[in-house]
Amino acid sequence: MKSAIIIGAGAERGLGGALCRRCAVEGVHVIAAGRTETKLAGLAEAIRSTGGRITPVVIDAATTEGIVAAFDAAERVSGQAPELVVYNAGVSHDYRNMRDMDDAFFEGLWKLGCFGGFATGREAARRMLPAGGTVIFTGATASIRSKPPFMALASSKAALRAVAFGMAREFGREGLHVAHVILDGCIDGDELNGRYPQVKQKLGADGMLQPDALADAYWMLHRQPASAWTLEFDLRPSKETF
Repeated sequence: MKSAIIIGAGAERGLGGALCRRCAVEGVHVIAAGRTETKLAGLAEAIRSTGGRITPVVIDAATTEGIVAAFDAAERVSGQAPELVVYNAGVSHDYRNMRDMDDAFFEGLWKLGCFGGFATGREAARRMLPAGGTVIFTGATASIRSKPPFMALASSKAALRAVAFGMAREFGREGLHVAHVILDGCIDGDELNGRYPQVKQKLGADGMLQPDALADAYWMLHRQPASAWTLEFDLRPSKETF
């Protein structure tokens, strides 16, 4: 049985939830790893109602122990390493000007945004080789551009991008497809719409990234033949200025 790990799953309407649904539709047993038990339970119920297979796992993605627990769950349900891993964990709604940041704020964003991705990549290399597979890291506009008040987020996202690029160069020839996806825009999901409904009112649905469309793009990356692998691409709605 094939399995996939989605780290940073949670709300049913969001990128993590859409990735879980996309994998389930393809007959893959999904390990949905996130920090909020109630959100994971709701997502699991929705996927099971359509015949999909999913195992929710509550973890702290900023720790090695949490990442190992997700991989252990995948091996328990499938008897082998996952074929697809997506690191989608991060915090995008909390931001501060540099003079207002304390050490804990900066370090917390870095641990979730970068260290968790490093731990995921390391565990993937240890377990998925030599069989191979796909590891995808979710980036943002902040991966390549830093501006206030998002400097702390940008520092973690730029570092995650460096992890992804280094990992691709180290393990690509051994059969591990590593890709980095820059999301340039706002995701039309529960988190943003719940916290900042005025954003959707301003942008409109056509001005936002749609979770299911993003999930289709991630799945396309996973299914690419080894003769034409993508290392990085960016996704944005047609109305996004750049």
